[in-house]
Formats: sequence, C-alpha cells, structure tokens
Amino acid sequence: MSLANHLDELQRKHGEIERQIDEALTHPSVDDLEIVTLKRRKLAIKDEIEKLRHTKH
Repeated sequence: MSLANHLDELQRKHGEIERQIDEALTHPSVDDLEIVTLKRRKLAIKDEIEKLRHTKH
C-alpha cells in the first residue's frame, strides 16, 4: 500500500471513529468507558497520521 493510500485509509478510519463517538454521545445508555476507548483509538490514529506526514517530508 502506498503512503498516500495508507494516509487516506487512516483518515477514513479517523472520521468513522469520530462519527461513532458523536453517535455514542447522543445515547445516554452508552458506557463512558466505550466513549473513552473510542477517543483513545481516534487519538492513536491521529498521531499515526501526523507521524506519517512528517516522515513524508
């Protein structure tokens, strides 16, 4: 997989997790731990995106 494709896939996953977080926040029955886990996954993906962008230059 090329770097550009990998970045695109990571950005897609980041957006999907953001959507899941938004949806979870609208449902009060969702466990806070699940939201925290989603936020951590989103942050990890964001960090990986930034790392790849810096190695690209």
